[in-house]
Amino acid sequence: MSELELLAAEIAKCTRCLLHRGRTNTVPGDGPENADIMLIGEAPGFHEDQQGRPFVGAAGKFLDELLESIGLTRKDVFIANVIKCRPPGNRDPLPEEIETCKPFLDRQIELIQPKLVVTLGRFSMARAFPKARISRIHGQPRKIDGVLYYPMYHPAAALHQPSLRSVIKEDMLRIPDLIEQAAQIAESQIPTDVEQLKLF
Repeated sequence: MSELELLAAEIAKCTRCLLHRGRTNTVPGDGPENADIMLIGEAPGFHEDQQGRPFVGAAGKFLDELLESIGLTRKDVFIANVIKCRPPGNRDPLPEEIETCKPFLDRQIELIQPKLVVTLGRFSMARAFPKARISRIHGQPRKIDGVLYYPMYHPAAALHQPSLRSVIKEDMLRIPDLIEQAAQIAESQIPTDVEQLKLF
């Protein structure tokens, strides 16, 4: 087994927080171990919990469309979530749940070494852009600790707010160029206060 597969097996046995009590399956992530692009969502939903795979519901279908628009499929990218077990009733993940799962996600990024990490939604975005608003910084890449992060709206946002669909599509279309430019993009500091966030 590869190190990524061993990590998935470790995640499958995890009992570090209470979410393990209600899960059907853990959802560690899916995709090639040498992926140039890693997409990070928020948390598994009902269908993900049933199948043990990320983004298999309605939002996943839109994500497939988005990938197709830049000539990619799921086989080309690694898809994961901030937390690996479904929260009850699909509620938002709690801070302590995110923190408990953080070592797993850190290790995945370390093992895959993607050229680009696409954060999908505000909980995923907060990893690299704490206190930022997704409405302000979506589509604006920042390199932090050698990793290029690219914040986007979660595909599910377009299901609830159709006007965001075109915004999400436009942000996705920038990804091929970002991959080409990844090595040249300068290192950025994580903004720590509201004044700095105005720079985005």
